[in-house]
Amino acid sequence: MLDIQIQKTAAPKAKPAAGQKLGFGKIFTDHMFVMNYTEGKGWHDPRVVPYENISLAPSAMVFHYGQEMFEGLKAYKGPDGQVYLFRPDMNAKRTNSTNDRLVIPQIPVEDFVQAVKAVVDVDRDWVPTEPGTSLYIRPFIIATDEFLGVAPSKTYLFMIILSPSGAYYESGLAPVGIWIEDEYVRAVRGGIGFAKTGGNYAASLIAQQKAHDAGYSQVLWLDGVDRKYIEEVGAMNIFFKIDGKVVTPALNGSILPGITRNSVIELCKSWGYEVQERKISADELLQAQADGTLEEVFGTGTAAVISPVGKLRYKDDVMSINGGSIGPLSQKLYDTITGIQLGILPDEKGWRIKVGE
Repeated sequence: MLDIQIQKTAAPKAKPAAGQKLGFGKIFTDHMFVMNYTEGKGWHDPRVVPYENISLAPSAMVFHYGQEMFEGLKAYKGPDGQVYLFRPDMNAKRTNSTNDRLVIPQIPVEDFVQAVKAVVDVDRDWVPTEPGTSLYIRPFIIATDEFLGVAPSKTYLFMIILSPSGAYYESGLAPVGIWIEDEYVRAVRGGIGFAKTGGNYAASLIAQQKAHDAGYSQVLWLDGVDRKYIEEVGAMNIFFKIDGKVVTPALNGSILPGITRNSVIELCKSWGYEVQERKISADELLQAQADGTLEEVFGTGTAAVISPVGKLRYKDDVMSINGGSIGPLSQKLYDTITGIQLGILPDEKGWRIKVGE
């Protein structure tokens, strides 16, 4: 267990007003968690301190070789005023999977969860209560050695910052348009596609810009080898309901193992749906659309939870999904997951964790 020192701010910031439009990731709370790593000493000096700028040398390795990772999860305030986290142990395990790939020291799962709880508890009054809002939690690790050489750093910073946020997409739960990218690729097996690291997202920006310019919200990536199999959306995993079955691309080393993805699979199976984790091509989607069996498409992720897809563009074809309306399974999944997160529905799977216990 970490011995976390807490230093509270002497100058609290004004919190967002009731009903204020929060946006996503634009407002930050009063405090942050910080912990150092030094080779030979391990992780040390865990602390919650006032949110402030940090000082790094221009030669810090993170700026030059991209040895860094991040995570994303949320805190919610239930009707009883209690603050909850949703499956934070899964974020901790995924952190260590990313760390292993990027040669960053692991953080014990219990220490990661304790750190998240500690900083959220200090800033619990920042957790918004308006429908569709939450406190977004951003843990991240950066390499801090002052060295211009390609090698694993010997020092790191682990930090957690918090941001009261509204819906990830301004449209909320309204179906979005998705652009299937057929020119650029995001990742290949054997690379870092499964890791939660900034380089994956930087590489996606050019296609994201193309999609936005064409009026689409997000990019759906194809595999980097055959260039025909569906992988994931820029900020989400992807699901298809085809002829009554729930289909999602199998994890293959180039797809992020989403925590919401895992939750959706468990819920769908418990409701009696046949869930297929397998390869699915863009051509198969076109055929399912032509046959009338492509019933629903939705993305899953921490930021958006469930994001229904109203249309898919692939080359010269535009597929309209469910008449551009949210489907019943997408709605049920959203209502169930957010209900568990907020403490409104029973937590039969043990996913909801209280903060402050």
